[in-house]
Amino acid sequence: MSTDPELYDCIVIGAGVQGSFTAYSLAKRGKRTLLLEQFVLPHTRGSSHGQTRIIRKAYPEDFYAHMMEGSYQLWAEVEKEAGVKLYRQTGLLVMGPENSDSYLKIKDTLLWSKTPTVSLSPGEFNSHIPNMKLAPGDAAIVDVNAGVLYADRALKTAQVHRRSQFGGVLRDQEKVVDINPGPIVTVTTSAKSYRAKSVVITAGPWANRVLASTGLQLPLKVVRINVCYWKEKTPGSYHVKNRFPFLFFFVFCHCCPPVAPGIPSGLPSNPTDPDHRDRQTDRSDVDILRRYVSRSIPGLEPEPAIVESCMYTMTPDDHFVLDVHPQHRNIVIGAGFSGNSKLTLQFCPSSAPKKNLNLNFPLLLFFLFVFVFFPFT
Repeated sequence: MSTDPELYDCIVIGAGVQGSFTAYSLAKRGKRTLLLEQFVLPHTRGSSHGQTRIIRKAYPEDFYAHMMEGSYQLWAEVEKEAGVKLYRQTGLLVMGPENSDSYLKIKDTLLWSKTPTVSLSPGEFNSHIPNMKLAPGDAAIVDVNAGVLYADRALKTAQVHRRSQFGGVLRDQEKVVDINPGPIVTVTTSAKSYRAKSVVITAGPWANRVLASTGLQLPLKVVRINVCYWKEKTPGSYHVKNRFPFLFFFVFCHCCPPVAPGIPSGLPSNPTDPDHRDRQTDRSDVDILRRYVSRSIPGLEPEPAIVESCMYTMTPDDHFVLDVHPQHRNIVIGAGFSGNSKLTLQFCPSSAPKKNLNLNFPLLLFFLFVFVFFPFT
């Protein structure tokens, strides 16, 4: 730990869920940490806000299922430390064309990882999943241990509990305007300048704007998501107590049982400017969801009751970036966690810095050099 009162061990830029849990982990390890956020907290401008996020092992790639082993354990550890419930098991229903490559890859991953599952034949579906219709030719499998993470609650836990138990400094309403690399990095915000031995950039949709002063730009694409909340025709019909699971309608959207009135769902929309997110008014994704709800979830009103906005930050290969700056080894970059519906929240404890972390997955996939081979076209 630094003995210079003006020098931090690490500055973390961006107080979304990735940045907040990175600062949480560093402070827990005794590092003098500063967490910077450009907006007043809490806010709904980025990608970490909202009631819930999926947590699951149902991925086409088996290494994500392996990562989730550690993530489930770490979420339980955070719950115990903070004394707050962050995870609720609901099960995850994955549906899709029975012989499609993508559906079979998810099924194979669940079986390979020995994840508790229930496979549902068309004849069994209605008795197990009430108020749902399985399309002809589709198959269904349930990831039994999957569920929801309480997103807003988790973010607050990382930000507030970290300071109360492990220390650390949080400054909101301070936009980073310059980073001067070197053995000691100087970070200048709209309010003042700070110095640190290292910097972690987890700025979500604003990653490239923060990186600009370091001479690096990443092939990131920011898209707006319309998150729809659907009203039940009969209250409680789709409650988790009535065995309604989290849904994953492969390959295009997700939907979860209500923790408050209304069932949220969403799917990727068009590219957007993060500073002008709401200027993007395309609602074709809402129309797709409306048609799906009308056809497959008859117990919901077909018109969404509420439509909110969120943003995804995606990479060309849909894997996230977790690497050091190619010219400045004391600047660490975490970005693109939203790609391929890998919603940020479920991975954040396992992607934050940890000692003795068992990395039995292909870490090279998350390094910057892969974009030489997978640029956006």
